[in-house]
Amino acid sequence: MKFSSPLLFAIKRYALHDGPNIRTTIFFKGCPLNCFWCHNPEGIHPQLEIVSISEKCIGCRECLHGCPEAALTLDNRGLHRNHNACTICLNCVEICPSQAHEALGFHSGIDAIMKEIEKDLPFFDQSGGGVTFSGGEPLMQPQPLINLLKRCGKLDIHRAVDTTGFCPAPTLLEVADHAELFLYDLKHMDSTLHKKYTGIPNELILSNLEKLARSGGVDIRIRIPLLAGINDDTENIKATAEFAATLPAIEGIDILPYHHFATAKYAKLGGAYSGEPAHTPTKETVSCVQQIFEHYGLSVRIGG
Repeated sequence: MKFSSPLLFAIKRYALHDGPNIRTTIFFKGCPLNCFWCHNPEGIHPQLEIVSISEKCIGCRECLHGCPEAALTLDNRGLHRNHNACTICLNCVEICPSQAHEALGFHSGIDAIMKEIEKDLPFFDQSGGGVTFSGGEPLMQPQPLINLLKRCGKLDIHRAVDTTGFCPAPTLLEVADHAELFLYDLKHMDSTLHKKYTGIPNELILSNLEKLARSGGVDIRIRIPLLAGINDDTENIKATAEFAATLPAIEGIDILPYHHFATAKYAKLGGAYSGEPAHTPTKETVSCVQQIFEHYGLSVRIGG
């Protein structure tokens, strides 16, 4: 997918869980996976979106009058959008005095993004932090990502890439030439179950991780979102640990225990959240998983 400028859905300053120390995190919009537990559902679709929040509507009807496609209606049940007619012109977002329409995603030029990153240079210098490119999946927009990585490199900013690893191998390795750290997600070692829970099999992801680890020149932290009843069983954790232990350049393992705090995001997007509190692993399970990885000589950190 090609964009004239990067398509983002957020820029987060003073981030503390997206790599070492204080960081600025750039969230690219668009992801090839569709994990039901995703905490950033607004970053999945690789295009601009608009959501309408009826609770904020004051009934002024300015958006109805200003919509060139007559894609909006208002009744006693709230605001409604005809997505087939809507062209994402953003008129409703700009017109609405109560912010009842919200754009998900925005295009931003490389220079503008760099200006945001450079605001945090003093924090990077003091803490040893840097910039993290996340998503969504930043590798879906490889050229803007590489351009930003190069620009950050010229300023000696530490660069991390948070990725699913689902992309062409040459793209991954080219990006690695311009980064110091990869935060690499591993959801499940069984390809059939991986596809069941994320929408895609895992062969390319595992192959890419091995190629990245053996390419040299970049550190890797493997990140495992841990969900009870999904991937926390001993068989899967041992298989993950055995695989990770064979790879060079693995700095450590981050175990990310699942929580269901994204429910409100899904409600705003108009969809049901299929994640459940029951998927939250117990402290005992997290401790057991940690011990298995440590048994294979891997350094483990709980949380990002």
